[in-house]
Amino acid sequence: MNVYHSLDAFKKLDFAVVTSGTFDGVHLGHKKILNRLKEIAKSSNGESVVITYWPHPQLILNPENKSIKLLNTYEEREQLLKEQGIDHLLRIPFTKEFSQITSEKFIKSILIDQIGTKKLVIGYDHRFGKNREGSFEELKKDGPAYGFDVEEIARQDIDSIGISSSAIRKSLLEGDVDTATNLLGRPYSISGEVVMGDQLGRTLGYPTANIAAPSPHKLIPAEGIYAATVNVNNTQFGGMLYIGHRPTLENKKLAIEVNIFDFNENIYGKTIQLNLVKFIRSDKKFNSLEELKFQLARDKKAALQLIRI
Repeated sequence: MNVYHSLDAFKKLDFAVVTSGTFDGVHLGHKKILNRLKEIAKSSNGESVVITYWPHPQLILNPENKSIKLLNTYEEREQLLKEQGIDHLLRIPFTKEFSQITSEKFIKSILIDQIGTKKLVIGYDHRFGKNREGSFEELKKDGPAYGFDVEEIARQDIDSIGISSSAIRKSLLEGDVDTATNLLGRPYSISGEVVMGDQLGRTLGYPTANIAAPSPHKLIPAEGIYAATVNVNNTQFGGMLYIGHRPTLENKKLAIEVNIFDFNENIYGKTIQLNLVKFIRSDKKFNSLEELKFQLARDKKAALQLIRI
């Protein structure tokens, strides 16, 4: 997949089959659009192009809203789109100035003149341009004059099993890993650099890899213990993941740490990926470290029964 971080870097194609959107989560609803994009590109000897925006438009248009949480960092989104087999990914830096581009200018200057769009594939609720004025109807009306066709993925195709980024966020915040996994089509993941912790897990017999907090806008699921798989250097291991504020230690800083099973390598400074398999239990305060240690043994047993590698 070719990746471009600006419009100027993109060289106009002879037959571009294009879709655009934020693609937060790259969930099953998005994959319906991407699969259709690839089908059309293949049948027309064209090239598939995904336009995405970063930062997320809401972070620019509503900067005072600190509650905005995203399912992916940009790096995670790029990797997920790469795995879908897209030919070209164009990341357009989203700014207040860009948000003022009219839908007409977006069509002519970007889709036609810059990219060479011959076919556009969009989701049923897709809007674009200043104040989200552009619509499927406008694209269909203007398409013949500019020499491109537009296809809209029907609402029932995307909503048939209630797929939406907001539904996935809600599930994760409630610890409902099963629903999130079903809607995403894969386990929810958190990637981060392994940093030095306080070594308490090692003292208790459950050494953990502590993950530096990802982007402040990355959604962190409900606090508690999870069965997880851990990707380290392209190798997958089982693990027991903790997300929380360590109430037993009266720690106020959020901790994301994982006890990786059958693993004893030094991975400080490396980036690992945590994939949520199942929510085991909510976080709680224990009366002593011995009581905590006893519970961790039960948690590990539960995690081992849930993980299949």
